[in-house]
Formats: sequence, C-alpha cells, structure tokens
Amino acid sequence: MKILVINAGSSSLKYQLMDPESGDVFAKGLCERIGIDGRLTHKAPAKDVKVVREIPMPTHAEAISAVLEILVDPVNGVVASVDEIDAVGHRVVHGGMKFAESCLIDEACLEAVRACIPLGPLHNPANLLGIEACQKIMPKTPQVAVFDTAYHMTMPPKAYRYAIPDEYYEKDSLRRYGFHGTSHRYIAKRVEALMGKGLKVINCHLGNGSSLAAILDGKCQDTSMGLSPLCGVPMGTRVGDIDTTVAQYICKNYNKSMDEVMNILNKKSGVFGLSGGVSSDFRDLEAAAAAGNEKAQLALDKFAYEVKKYIGAYAAALGGLDVLVFTAGVGENGVLMRSMICEGLEFLGVKLDQEKNKLRGDERIISADDSKVKIWVIPTNEELMIAQDTAELAK
Repeated sequence: MKILVINAGSSSLKYQLMDPESGDVFAKGLCERIGIDGRLTHKAPAKDVKVVREIPMPTHAEAISAVLEILVDPVNGVVASVDEIDAVGHRVVHGGMKFAESCLIDEACLEAVRACIPLGPLHNPANLLGIEACQKIMPKTPQVAVFDTAYHMTMPPKAYRYAIPDEYYEKDSLRRYGFHGTSHRYIAKRVEALMGKGLKVINCHLGNGSSLAAILDGKCQDTSMGLSPLCGVPMGTRVGDIDTTVAQYICKNYNKSMDEVMNILNKKSGVFGLSGGVSSDFRDLEAAAAAGNEKAQLALDKFAYEVKKYIGAYAAALGGLDVLVFTAGVGENGVLMRSMICEGLEFLGVKLDQEKNKLRGDERIISADDSKVKIWVIPTNEELMIAQDTAELAK
C-alpha cells in the first residue's frame, strides 16, 4: 500500500508518502507560508531529488493540490496517478475523551474533532483544514485521523484528574490528556519487539517540545503534558510546570492580558527564557555554555534536573523500572544531555556507559553491561505509526 501522511499546521503542512509495512518513504516534504505566499520543499530519496518551488498557497487546499501535483510529476514525482495513493492519514493533536484510538474519518468524527477545538485551539483548526482540503480533492480516498492524545487514554483517574472542583471535569472535560502519544506508542511497541512484554518503561521524548510517559506492559500510566502541551518539563520555549500564581502576577504587575501571558509562557519561556534569549536550540545552548555563558548552562542544568525528577517520580508510580528510553531530537542526538540526565540515577539501577552513549540517531542500548535498567536510544517514527493505523483502517 501507499499511504500519504499529512501533518497540517496553521501555516504549514508536512507530508510523507510511505509503505506502512516496510516503512520505506517514497517522498516527503513541507509546504510553508500558507496564507502568505507559499513554498514547497519536496524530496524523493530513491531518486535523489530535492525540489524547492514558490507556489501560491492562499489556503490548505492549494497546499494539498501542490503536494499531489509534485507526487505525480513525471520528473520529480513517485507515482503515476493520485489513484495509486490508497489512503490518507492525518495527525490530529487533540481527540479529547472521545478517541482512545485512530478512526476512519466520517462526519461524526469531524464533528467530534470540531468539538475538541476549545481543548486544542492552536492545533485542531489547522488539522481540520488539512482533512477538509484532502476530502475536497480526493473525495473517494479513505481518510483516517490519528490522535496525539489517544494513547494516553489508558491513564487511571488518579493520574489524569486535576484537583479542581468536580464540575469543571464533568462539564468541560478539564483533565490531563498528554501529547506526543503517537511517538510514545511507537516506542512502547518497539520496546516490546526488542525486549518482550510486561515491562516497566519510562520514555523520554525530548526535543523542542518534550514529554515523558510512564508505560506498563505497553500502556500509558502517566505522562508529563496535561490539558495542553504547555506543562511538564521546560521545553524550547514552553515554561513547563509552574505555579499558576506566576501568570496572575505577570498579568497584574506588568499590565498584560491573559493572552499575552500565555504567549510569554508558550513562546518566550523554557530554555530560551532561562538562557536570557540565547536560543531554544540545545546545540546552541551547549556551545554557549562551553564558552562560559552561565545562563545557557543554567538552562541545560534546569532541563536535565526536571527530566530527572520525572524519571524518579514515574519509577515510583510504576513500582520500579526496567527500561529507560531516549527519543526525539534531543533524546536521539543529545550525548551530553543524556549523560546529565542519567547522572545520579544509579540508585534506580540506571548506569550509563559513556562510550556507548557517544552516538546520534541510531537505535542502540547505551547502558553499562551491569546496569539493572536497560537504557535505549530509539529513534521515533510517528509517520510510520500513522501510516500503519491508516492502512489497517482503510482495509
């Protein structure tokens, strides 16, 4: 089968055309500056093709059209006809409590996704635009929604409920949902394939956006993000866990609206804010810290410290730990950060092998031979997970 995976943002759209069984990627690319002017970057690995085109994209419909046109292009494309695309899988960020698994898109599914817009106001509208654009251009092709939040629906109430008046949960569904679920699910399945079932796993999805998940026998028991992707460990520009009074203080003392404060907490905080604006990129922070920048060093120390605290908490919640996994941009490539996080966790049975740790982007055990806990670096593959769900439902 050939599955087209779509990840639509407010002004961008990522895509991959892939085989869900082998994982082979026929083509991938990015449409950006949608609604401004429009640019398409397209790659076909087997053909060693990279194309950048300036294409007017006033809406997501034009972006989808541009993607389909380049996929069937005689020179740069990878299929002879759009009919060769068996189904389309869409990443949808927020599924609320309605979706514990992926679903074939119909009107009922769309209505449920629309109903989740108050819970995912930054992402769900863009995801819907991508779906509707594909439906318009490919009306006979099956479409599947794969939700970031679905994997975390196995959490028990003691993990997902907030200690706020019950009415806000009953009426408004305010609770911990968690995100990066497709990545966490991929890692859970991969660990099971590598090491077997019944394991206590902590997965560290670390990047510009970061979240941890406590996993028991393949199922999520707890996760660090909450109602939104803002909480948990500090991230590139997101604040992470914080006393909510801080937001009130900034509102009152700096005469800012709540929207302005939320923008600060989402886009100007995290390691970017801690470093005094040096960067939200961990590579830049490491370089600055090595050159003696104390604020950059603080940002790195804070990030490692908070991840370490979550690992300790989740080991307690799971009643032990068998496997610790690092994935995503920083998790897969951050040699220094992995070392900083593992340092001091020996009491849990976590012992890093510094030589094995000198790798970037490869799947490998990096724990010492006598470590009670196996430490893995496993590159995530959310697109493959979406493609596999889509293929199964499209059948």
